[in-house]
Amino acid sequence: MPTLLRIGAFRFYFYSHEPNEPPHVHVDRGDATIKIWLESLEVAKSRGFRAHEIGGIVAMVEQNRTAFMEAWHEYFG
Repeated sequence: MPTLLRIGAFRFYFYSHEPNEPPHVHVDRGDATIKIWLESLEVAKSRGFRAHEIGGIVAMVEQNRTAFMEAWHEYFG
């Protein structure tokens, strides 16, 4: 599972066994995790993050979306 970026306590990554799903990124902080679709920036699923934190996480993904998409396509082809 390649780590794409770390910002503070947040780790942004994708799993290497998910090539059949649309591009997305997972974000963890401790036991909390969230999965965000890169094209729409919609939350696919979330566990452990509070509602008021999710907007900030989505904003971080949006700021790095181009690099995340490039990494996704480079890895999965």
